[in-house]
Amino acid sequence: MKKLIAITCMLPVALAAQNHEKACDIFSKVNFVLQEAHIKPKPVDDSLSVYVFNTVMNGLDEDRMLFIQEDVDKLSKHKYLIDNYIKNKDCSFFNDFISIYKTALARNKENVTAISSQQLPGAAVDTLYFSKSHFPYHKDAARIRKFIRKKLIHDIFEDIAKQSKNRDSLRLNLVKLAKASQSKIVELYLCRANTRLNPPGGFENSMYNRFFSAFCSYYDPHSTYLNNDEKTSFMSSISTENYSLGLIVSKNDNEEIIVEDIVPGGPAYKSNKISKGDQIITLISQGKEYSVNCATSEMISNIVLSDDYKKIGFTLRKNDGTVYSVMLEKAIMKAEDHSVYSFILSDRGEKVGYIKVPSFYSAADNSIRGCADDVAKEITKLKKDNVNGIILDLQYNGGGSMEEAIKLSGMFIDYGPLAIVSDTRHSFTTIKDQNRGTFYNGPLVVIVNNFSASASEFFAGIMQDYNRALVAGSTTLGKATMQTIIPLDEKNPKDFVKVTIDKFYRVTGKSSQYTGIKPDVVMPVFLEKLMPRESTMPNAMANDSINMNLRYKQLSRTPLLQAAELSKKRIKNNSDFAKVEDINNQIDNLMLKDKKPLLLTFDAVFEDVHSMDSVWKSINEASEKEQPLTVDNTSFASEVMMYDSYLKSTMEHKINALKKDPYIYESLKILYDLNKLTNP
Repeated sequence: MKKLIAITCMLPVALAAQNHEKACDIFSKVNFVLQEAHIKPKPVDDSLSVYVFNTVMNGLDEDRMLFIQEDVDKLSKHKYLIDNYIKNKDCSFFNDFISIYKTALARNKENVTAISSQQLPGAAVDTLYFSKSHFPYHKDAARIRKFIRKKLIHDIFEDIAKQSKNRDSLRLNLVKLAKASQSKIVELYLCRANTRLNPPGGFENSMYNRFFSAFCSYYDPHSTYLNNDEKTSFMSSISTENYSLGLIVSKNDNEEIIVEDIVPGGPAYKSNKISKGDQIITLISQGKEYSVNCATSEMISNIVLSDDYKKIGFTLRKNDGTVYSVMLEKAIMKAEDHSVYSFILSDRGEKVGYIKVPSFYSAADNSIRGCADDVAKEITKLKKDNVNGIILDLQYNGGGSMEEAIKLSGMFIDYGPLAIVSDTRHSFTTIKDQNRGTFYNGPLVVIVNNFSASASEFFAGIMQDYNRALVAGSTTLGKATMQTIIPLDEKNPKDFVKVTIDKFYRVTGKSSQYTGIKPDVVMPVFLEKLMPRESTMPNAMANDSINMNLRYKQLSRTPLLQAAELSKKRIKNNSDFAKVEDINNQIDNLMLKDKKPLLLTFDAVFEDVHSMDSVWKSINEASEKEQPLTVDNTSFASEVMMYDSYLKSTMEHKINALKKDPYIYESLKILYDLNKLTNP
């Protein structure tokens, strides 16, 4: 019997060793691919070890609620050795991370359960401290328990404060509300711990993936490890027709699920309740309620995307603190909603064409056009309507197919080099527009913002270098690199690395990597200093230049410079843009500095929760202000809409959005100036 027990006890250890061996094999292959394929491979040394260790540790316990100093001391012996483990294919170090992390999660559950047996908050008033950098780990179990108690009290008060903007009403029912919120917050804490203990792919695999991803990100922020499911999700494209809620969501810096966009004509749009930026708090489907702060990303994705869940209830919170509920039923959405479209703009003057390019999508098969062909189609429509100039809108265009960006660039310039590509072998290749002639040679304004990236920056840079267009808006993201997905095993492709293989330079020899494309006319945007950029990402590749002395024919820059000066004067005297800058100053004062220590009383937390309400209200009001802009459908679209009610609804939504965009209105005025300057 004793022998049987011994064998049984050894089984988990043997299985763990086998799993570590497989993980080590993947680690080794990931390293090989990065060393061979990455445009700028780095040595596997102590610097890499420290980065991977710190990245994994911060990812496991970003809020310092799990590990105590003793745990960190035990794990720190690996801090400078991970490079050696990879080289020697020794992954036994995973045992320490897995066992200590499990222990920390179990301790967290015990602490939360013990603290929750008390009535919170108690009579004693404490203070919570904040910092944009990480706090030291707590010295012992007693201190971490005290910290968890403070966090629980804060989150209880925060939950109450978010329920209403009427402080007096909340205070009158504070005892009752605190009891309900305590139960809710404790359940959320325990749920998070259980989710981490039982991730969908298994606890060990979750730990392996953290190390693989951290290892890849040491090379640059766009290189990463992908398992088969992640690769499939990354590569999947929108089908021709599918059931959808018409919602695009993402996670913000606080790990909250935020409505990133609303698809016109979809269920969310037709509800007339949901807005961009709203936070999703709970989902209700098939009689079950899911807190999005607790449920895994996979679970949320399954509910939102799967056809098995047709009706879904949402509880959401607006930026100004308003909480509301809405029930949505999925409907069939069309892929065309995400493709290029056009309108005719005017300001009691000549007509100007407007083309929105949401992404540089490529042709999936012979029956579907790519982005460049779709732009050509829209230009043809606008030419028939006799427009004088075109605005090409690349705001929020995160890139896509470089082939499409090359084709699109060639439509606006006659002939010549477009860009220079540096590859893994450090050789340089000049990308050229091989087709003489242009598809459109009239006045052109290109609008960009900080979400314009990669292929968008490629195109905007070419238009700027050839003096072909005036670029307006805000500085772009700053990503001038290209990635490819490489399987770790060609025969059994289950694991992959998305690796950076190329870097792009402009025809001038300069690169937009890290710095982004700087517009000829800068227009103020909300949250400017808080926007994501390549320069804010860890391990972003640096900016550099090369000397290639390419010959290319520039158009005259004089009318662009003159139009830019006229625009800058208007922007300086524009009350809408002045308001943007005023609100940004308020935001910077509130969000760019470390928060002051917060007294854990209801009044103090309520003030903190609602400190941004007035700012968000101002932003919302400014965003809803209509510009004196006339927007009309092309004659072609008008004819189609007579027989397509869905298209009509979609275009109406887009028109309403255009009328509220001050950047498009100013671009219209820039085009008017360009017309006068080039055709006096």
